[in-house]
Amino acid sequence: MAHPNENLRFGTVGSPQTTTKSGTPFAVAHIRELGLDHLEIAWVQSVRVSDEACAEIKAAAQKAKVTLSIHAPYYINLNSQTSELMAKSDERLLAAARKGYLAGAPDIIFHPGSYHEQPAEQVYERAKQKLLELTGILREEGVQVNLRPETMGKSAMFGNLAEVVQLSQEVPGVLPCIDWAHLHARTGDGTFNSYDEFAAALTLVRDALGEEGLKKLHFHISGITYTKKGEKAHIPLNEADIRYRELLQAFIDFGVAGTAAIEAPLPFHTADALTFQATYRRLLDLKYGDGEMAPDPDA
Repeated sequence: MAHPNENLRFGTVGSPQTTTKSGTPFAVAHIRELGLDHLEIAWVQSVRVSDEACAEIKAAAQKAKVTLSIHAPYYINLNSQTSELMAKSDERLLAAARKGYLAGAPDIIFHPGSYHEQPAEQVYERAKQKLLELTGILREEGVQVNLRPETMGKSAMFGNLAEVVQLSQEVPGVLPCIDWAHLHARTGDGTFNSYDEFAAALTLVRDALGEEGLKKLHFHISGITYTKKGEKAHIPLNEADIRYRELLQAFIDFGVAGTAAIEAPLPFHTADALTFQATYRRLLDLKYGDGEMAPDPDA
């Protein structure tokens, strides 16, 4: 049961494995049956969906009162090394944004690319200019979405927290997708796994994007394994070392609002999403009491 102070919507990345029929509209309906609130549609290989299918997805989401996001194809790189590869990357991200908008998904999540052993400052500037170009195209077309570069789990990949937040600060139409498991795995040394580190990350977001920035965040959360080079694989929560209770407590203490999309391997996909949601609600009960509203700071 939802708590009156609940500000986060939980769901899965990709259809829950407990969905009994194929097709995104059925996955949306099943999200609601589970008591979850969000579905991140995984168009991670390609965007092959008709306008009519997008309309059906949008209608299903509105009926079920489920919010949507899109995970764009993996093969996007804001630092592609040839004009041909860059053109293909651009089209993949634009296609995900255009079709996602038609499907009623305002947030388009994507992997921003690789450093290719180039200076980080150079790659950042190139990524910024590319996003200015792409968001400009979408605005001209009336496609009202947020492009959300995801924090990445390997140090060789462009997209640490500071870079993703700075892009969100400097490019209209860009907001962060913070993958907390990736941040934990990125350095390969088991750091970024405490309340103080989670709070520092949220402080960085608040300082750059304001209190409003904390009210429209989009997360990925999961268990993860890693090596010295960073991310290795997503794993079930009950096998993971990520201190997710401390993370959820930080969300509550900072008044974070938005969406938490859960990535977990089968058959734990649905179970882990429900565990995160239930733990979040329990922590709200412990802080505010069962069914009590948080005090109004302006009262």
